Amino acid sequence: MFTTKHDDPNASLGWGERLAYGSGGFAFNMINGIIGAFMTIYFTSAVGMNAGIIATILAVSKIFDGISDLIMGRIVDRTNTKMGKARVWLLRMCIPFAISTMLLFYLPPNFPDTVKYIYIFLMYNITNAVCLTGMLVPFYSMVGLVTRNSYERGLLGNIQQIFQTLGNVFVNSAFPILLHRFSENPNTDFTQRSFTFTMAIFCAIMVVVSLFCVFNTKERVKLGVVEDNGEQKNAKNENVMETVKALLSNRYWMLLTLGNFVVFTIIIFYSMGTVFFSQYVLYDMSQYGMLANAISIAQFGIMFVTPLMMKKISKERIYTLGMLVMAIGFVGSAVFTTPTLLIASNILKGLGVGFAGGMALGMVADTVTFGKLKTGIDTVGMGNAGISAAQKIGLGLGQAIFGWVLAAAGFDGALDAQGIAQPESVAVAIKFMYGWVPAIMAGAMFVLFLLFYHCERDIQRLQQAE
Repeated sequence: MFTTKHDDPNASLGWGERLAYGSGGFAFNMINGIIGAFMTIYFTSAVGMNAGIIATILAVSKIFDGISDLIMGRIVDRTNTKMGKARVWLLRMCIPFAISTMLLFYLPPNFPDTVKYIYIFLMYNITNAVCLTGMLVPFYSMVGLVTRNSYERGLLGNIQQIFQTLGNVFVNSAFPILLHRFSENPNTDFTQRSFTFTMAIFCAIMVVVSLFCVFNTKERVKLGVVEDNGEQKNAKNENVMETVKALLSNRYWMLLTLGNFVVFTIIIFYSMGTVFFSQYVLYDMSQYGMLANAISIAQFGIMFVTPLMMKKISKERIYTLGMLVMAIGFVGSAVFTTPTLLIASNILKGLGVGFAGGMALGMVADTVTFGKLKTGIDTVGMGNAGISAAQKIGLGLGQAIFGWVLAAAGFDGALDAQGIAQPESVAVAIKFMYGWVPAIMAGAMFVLFLLFYHCERDIQRLQQAE
């Protein structure tokens, strides 16, 4: 219905298809955002599991997560259906993703603790390493398959980031309200019942929006071709090792993979940090929406500006600027304590994430193009899988680190149901993870990208040399 009528991969797309693609980001980011922000507090406060053990489960699971992304990337590269290489997987995986997520947030209360931890490990990996990977890698790959137009790729990346941010705003605003609505405990909103009912609603929305994305987009870039000045050439018939070698020799893909790992580690620090900061530093969960949406709304607003900036400034320079602005925002969170200045700092974080996140997918497609021009090897599936793996490892490792720090600080989720405050050391640890750690990480990435990332310049040089 909204799909652009033409099949020319170099031509501009219509706004209907652009928005339909972006809606996919809204769908999966709602659920991914809930898992990132609320899963740890669900397992610790709602069902009373140990924060340190939960953190260890998340860390160990990253091994399977990274492997599954590479496998899914290879599957996308080898898929050949009437729908294309990527969209078909969103169609196949959205319902299993919804079911597994609801089961993840339903921990059977009568199981012994050992069996509960095994259940958490299995359901987390089915949800994250299998089902989410089965949607995320194809969705990111679609940017390079829907169009070859560099500006359109950047615009699609920016639009999907806008929709991801809308997903965050929706979660930030509606999720705590629904938890409160469905909670049966007057001392806390974090109960098994509140999470079960709330997750069912959000998973149903995810399925509907995912199907809208699938049936209103089209893959136009042909299989097994190399992009070159608008022409298509046959790509090499590569094997897995050749593909991996091509990626590892692609310096821009490697640097962007590192950048995405850092950005998503930062995202989980402020996503989880805002929940824990509101609950255990401010002792007022009603502040969560205000603090979280200061980031999300700023991120949402700036991404309407970044398409105009792309006409004047390269995607990679906007991305680099985002790292600097993020670093400044997190320094503000580490230094200031008043609500007004915390909100101002979060606005800076949102602007920085908007700059960097809006450019990321378009930059991934550019690094794949750079690699094709250098080696002739098509790495669209594996290339996006590696980026996806870096993002999910960043999210998972960030969750694990946060959980370990909480456990070391003496956090005890059982105190919440009794209305007893956590030790002061918990508040100190949350403040440190919410401010200084992300500031240092973002600052380091700013320096690296400023000095060493020049992908668009080198693509032009390679094309001119042909």
